[in-house]
Amino acid sequence: METSRIYICIDLKSFYASVECVERGLDPFEVNLVVADPTRGKGAITLAATPAIKKQGVKSRGRIYEIPETIDYIIAMPRMHLYMKYAAKIYGIFLKYIAKEDIHVYSIDESFFDITSYLSLYHTTPKELALRIVQDVFDQTGITASIGMGTNLFLAKVALDILAKQSDDHIGFLDEGLFRQKLWHHQPITDFWMIARGTAQHLARLGICDLWGITRFPEEILYREFGINAEILIDHAWGKEPVQIQDIKAYHPKGNSISNSQILFSDYSCEDAYLILKEMVDIHTLRLVRNHLVTDHISLFIGYSKNIRKPSRGSCTIMNRTNSYQILMEEYRLLFQRICDSRYPIRQIAITFGHLQDEIYEQWDLFADRSFLEKERKLQQTLIQIKDRYGKNSVLKGMNMLEAATARYRNNTIGGHRA
Repeated sequence: METSRIYICIDLKSFYASVECVERGLDPFEVNLVVADPTRGKGAITLAATPAIKKQGVKSRGRIYEIPETIDYIIAMPRMHLYMKYAAKIYGIFLKYIAKEDIHVYSIDESFFDITSYLSLYHTTPKELALRIVQDVFDQTGITASIGMGTNLFLAKVALDILAKQSDDHIGFLDEGLFRQKLWHHQPITDFWMIARGTAQHLARLGICDLWGITRFPEEILYREFGINAEILIDHAWGKEPVQIQDIKAYHPKGNSISNSQILFSDYSCEDAYLILKEMVDIHTLRLVRNHLVTDHISLFIGYSKNIRKPSRGSCTIMNRTNSYQILMEEYRLLFQRICDSRYPIRQIAITFGHLQDEIYEQWDLFADRSFLEKERKLQQTLIQIKDRYGKNSVLKGMNMLEAATARYRNNTIGGHRA
């Protein structure tokens, strides 16, 4: 090994789809199954697809209408509570082998482990330890996994994403030397962790189509084009990654924010989209109150149907640092009027409350009606208590009953998907 540290990255293969197969007593490598909500129409996203149907060209994050009519398949309704239950059980299995301080849960179906100190403890090799863990997961849950191993976090992730997919045993390993030998000229460059389509297009305009090209390009130009992100590009092009799991555990962001996004079921008019905005601000203002937070910065994103127009974006700093729905909604009303293009149907809305601080830093201007704001605060706190005890839909506003409203439905979902 070229370094003293060894990492593994474990990915639970087609996790949601595999859970649905386990629940049905089916083999995900033999059965065509996708996880999607058909009540949302043919345009509904397939949240997961079994390896069997992927071999036939069906994507995990495609649309139902994109699945060829010649393929017979099962549609499983999303069950997010069930997937979270499986994920929690699997995390418990991980803890049998690795301390939580050496585990970084990257997503519900993917985790990193620093196994350096465990190899001598268990008198084993990285591959043997990784296989022992994933075999235990399979024995207890029926879920299979792929494994990436590397001498840093980046190499472990790339070994998982690229090499494990090409390997019969679904295991990949990389150190810096193997990385340069095997993957310097690998294309498409978007196969690499943290290189999205926009970055790839930017690199292509510079004549760069692979990581080797980055290593041969003048660094001063890369910094001019990509700013501080050039450092990540250059490090990864050489197979280097200075960040360790301990660094991730110790990280505390300088600023905090709350964000929420909705992809709407159908095209919405400007008027109906404004209703969704009101619901979102209402729900997340209560979230601020619940966590004793206030904000003085808001932002809004509006995405239009079928990419017929570039999205609208806007943000503003407000005079009051607050968690008042009345104040925040008025600011969002003005922002919505300023940036929304009412000529086009709307399909996505996202809001962000930024610069979050403890509510002891709340500020009122000289003209604020303090008695009204205090009454609103007491009402918000009462609503939170009722919703906590009887459910999110136990108290609804008139706007939530309108046909275009989505809050009632989304209150019964996790991450926008059926619980």
